[in-house]
Amino acid sequence: MDAKYNGAVKYYEKKDYYHALQLFEELISVYRGTSKAEDSYYYYAYCTFYVDDYQTAAYYFNNFVQTFPNSKHAEEAQYMFAYCYYLDSPISSLDQTSTLEAIEKFQLFINRYPSGTKVGEANIRIDELRKKLEDKSFDIAKLYYDMEEYKASVVAFENLITNYPGTEYKETALFTMLKAQFTYAGMSIDSKKEERFKNTLDIYYKLVDNFPQSRYLRDAEKIFEAAKAELKKMDAPVKNS
Repeated sequence: MDAKYNGAVKYYEKKDYYHALQLFEELISVYRGTSKAEDSYYYYAYCTFYVDDYQTAAYYFNNFVQTFPNSKHAEEAQYMFAYCYYLDSPISSLDQTSTLEAIEKFQLFINRYPSGTKVGEANIRIDELRKKLEDKSFDIAKLYYDMEEYKASVVAFENLITNYPGTEYKETALFTMLKAQFTYAGMSIDSKKEERFKNTLDIYYKLVDNFPQSRYLRDAEKIFEAAKAELKKMDAPVKNS
């Protein structure tokens, strides 16, 4: 077994992770409870990582922390546990379950090792992951609009702005909300039109308050005047701002 261990380490050092993995897979069982158990497990977790099996690697890095909490590698393994989820996070157009899990695992790392050397890097990763969720949120809202699901689009854009108040999409989101709300109001039954055209005006005011020089201002003003005209037909009062 010692010869296998030495051979596995040599494979690992030569970056032949596939052959190292095969040997360490046997050794982690053989060395359980011995002085070589920790190192074998540490190498094995990294072998799975380096063959791009991130879900399995995450499992073993987490197990390493649980099994060897006092190890000199525990902090590193805790970070790698989160990092595996980060690498497994797909592009924003796909399901973001791994993204949410990665954020959770990085936060767990920061909470557990607040003075750790990797805290700064973990925070950068969290920002990257949150940006991906922000992109996903915008894409969903825009998709609703393109599908002419105007009510759903307005709600989705509102959620985007609420969840990401500093989003780079805010101006576009407000203008698209304005268009969606105006169209939705026009499609509504008569008893709902007044309320929904007034909501259109509210969105316009939010747009010009936040972006007085908006690149969408000319088109937004046309929608604003059209909404006021619809309310005038109904003899509905119109607030100025």
